[in-house]
Amino acid sequence: MIHLFTTGGTIEGLEYENKTDRPHNAPVSIQTFINIINPQEDIVIDKVFSKDSRFIDDNDRKQLSSKINDAISDKIIVTHGTLTMVATAKYLAGQHSDKVIVLTGALVLGNLNTSDAIPNLKFAINEIKNLEPDVYIAMHSKIFKWDNVKKNKVLNQFEEILKK
Repeated sequence: MIHLFTTGGTIEGLEYENKTDRPHNAPVSIQTFINIINPQEDIVIDKVFSKDSRFIDDNDRKQLSSKINDAISDKIIVTHGTLTMVATAKYLAGQHSDKVIVLTGALVLGNLNTSDAIPNLKFAINEIKNLEPDVYIAMHSKIFKWDNVKKNKVLNQFEEILKK
């Protein structure tokens, strides 16, 4: 079984102008994506909160971490906005040594036909069973460990940190 926690973000089609605005478009249900993917694994979905990731703070991360701690499954997927996904991965690292935690999201709104939401979520679901307990980011058919990833905002992609 996989426990999937949702936190909002582009993957759910949420687009905000600023912190006080409501979303400009109707959000997409992660359950809809799961129905399309039709995975072999049982997936339990829980909404933790629904925020643009720019506004996720350590109180939100603490709430997410508590939910992960209480989860029965040792395989956890978190859907998350991409702007602060790395910060959340770093926050979760070391807190759940017995669980595989994979964060994924989308760079294109989940309610658009051109979205990368379904491929990214499907990749995370397929890869989670092959990973050792730790925290990872799964984007565009690549797995990154929490301590070796950054979002390149110029190229709008995730990439490894080049170590010297």
